[in-house]
Amino acid sequence: MSDDDPGEREWSDRIVGARMAVDSEFTSQIDRSVFSRQEWGLVMTAVEFDIENAADTEAAELVADTESLRDVIPELERAREAQAAMASGQEPSNGGSGGLVDNIKNALGFGGDSAEGIDEEQLQEAERLADAYAVELQEYLETSGRWVEIREAYLDE
Repeated sequence: MSDDDPGEREWSDRIVGARMAVDSEFTSQIDRSVFSRQEWGLVMTAVEFDIENAADTEAAELVADTESLRDVIPELERAREAQAAMASGQEPSNGGSGGLVDNIKNALGFGGDSAEGIDEEQLQEAERLADAYAVELQEYLETSGRWVEIREAYLDE
């Protein structure tokens, strides 16, 4: 944990209420996507937000950092397979992995093919939706008169 982390959490903590409001408005887009609401929740655990050009009133933009999505997309498929297996009364498989040690190695990035299990279409859809979510969140902050406050908090960190 770096010295900057408490400050980062401070500005992003200020948008929690706004995110909850946008979440409820955004459900229609999720319902039209390839993701269930539960899957979207998992996707959003991998998305962080940043403000580009925060000092420039006209150019400031809330953006979604989707770099970690590559780690989540394979988990979505494993969760779907496990749900399907449980629904049919079968034991969920371990996805063909070699066991606990291999799972830990893979989670730490020391496993075999790091791109294994990546559905590029789902990844692109998740990135597109995360970007759209960031736009809606910024619009909500602007409409509610909180965008300037959030930008200033971001700059103060």
